[in-house]
Amino acid sequence: MLLSLTNVPRDYSWGSPTLLAGLEGRAPSGAPEAEVWFGDHPGDPADVAGGGTLDAVTGGTLPYLLKLLAAGGPLSIQVHPTIEQARDGWAREAGLAPDDPHRNYRDDNHKPELIVALSERFEALSGLRSVAETLRMLDALGDARGVASLRARLDGTGDVLRGAIGWLLADATQGEVDEIIAATRTAAHAGAGEWEPVLRAVVGVADAFPGDPGVVVALLMNHVVLCRGEGIFLRAGLLHAYLGGLGVEIMAASDNVLRGGLTPKHIDVPELLSILDTTTDAVPVLRPDSEGAITSYPVPIADFALRRVTLTGPPLTIDVAGPAMVLSTAGDVVVTGVDAVEHPVPIGAAVFASADEGSLQLTGTGEAFVATPGR
Repeated sequence: MLLSLTNVPRDYSWGSPTLLAGLEGRAPSGAPEAEVWFGDHPGDPADVAGGGTLDAVTGGTLPYLLKLLAAGGPLSIQVHPTIEQARDGWAREAGLAPDDPHRNYRDDNHKPELIVALSERFEALSGLRSVAETLRMLDALGDARGVASLRARLDGTGDVLRGAIGWLLADATQGEVDEIIAATRTAAHAGAGEWEPVLRAVVGVADAFPGDPGVVVALLMNHVVLCRGEGIFLRAGLLHAYLGGLGVEIMAASDNVLRGGLTPKHIDVPELLSILDTTTDAVPVLRPDSEGAITSYPVPIADFALRRVTLTGPPLTIDVAGPAMVLSTAGDVVVTGVDAVEHPVPIGAAVFASADEGSLQLTGTGEAFVATPGR
């Protein structure tokens, strides 16, 4: 069974007024358009052609959530729980209303995720830089009181990154935060050698969120720039924020987000720190193969798998295990299932294939992303 899916873009404030409209070849709506959800998550199940929503078909059992994401500005700095942490948090918050603004856990699932860039440039902050490298970077910021306070917290023993982030979000004075941001701005405009790209990125964050302690948290993070077709996998516990660009995102079917700045929404610092992974390893960029019509983005989880398919005319048969989706992102894409009925997929829309399909035939000229459960 194949079903055509659409959904209305979510109008989060960080959304772009133009990126999704440009992808789909339509006039902008005039409002920020941040995400389009293709899944059965109760927060916003996809609309099925002919009426109804996808959750009525699947019973809410789809293990992944596929999205188009269009960031016109920085998203909140955030982290997602492991499945054990999510189950524990969900149970602890059982007495809160589902829409309570102080609720941290919207469901009992983990939320590892993968983002693949559709725009020519997709900018993000991903994971924590090593303490030694950050101390070198702070040398470029001078000796303002706030900078010295941050340096002192990093120049010690133990889990200094967890301590520094806790201090920034809960105990640093506004004056100290402002001094660090001002020093960052001065260093970025003066030219800071190897640190100039990350400092300029942080200045952009500061322009969007003046005086926010999360701006200084961003200074501790790895700056990543993806080209079109490149992706990064974000494991549970990894601090991250998207800064700008258009991408295809897939994640475990969850809406659990613990925030660490750059947002007017609820920030629970102790809970954030309890699930934060302060391991300081670089997050590898997943690059597409230079040859072949199908690119896979390997991830170490069973909730989802994602393949990028480039169509040049001849039909391609894609084996799928479990319920699948085909999301069109360029050109003219047609999906055919076992009943031999062709389903054209407009750019920015998707087709859902039930688990009994087994394989799908893709024809046309363009680009599509195929989502399935992982292996």
